[in-house]
Amino acid sequence: MDILYLLIAVSVLLVIAVAITLLWAIRNGQYEDLDGPAWRMLADDDGIQDSQQNSDSERSKTAEQRSK
Repeated sequence: MDILYLLIAVSVLLVIAVAITLLWAIRNGQYEDLDGPAWRMLADDDGIQDSQQNSDSERSKTAEQRSK
């Protein structure tokens, strides 16, 4: 029977810890924009490809300069 009192106390402490963590996450804006990342994943990525091509051309220029 003594273990039951211990388990009740531990479970109450666990519920309090979860509630504090949930309130902290809500106050810090963790749940503000749930749909934004999903839509950004589906968005057109032409800007990323352009920047990759620019970095590739910069690499080739530096390789040419090293070979001279």
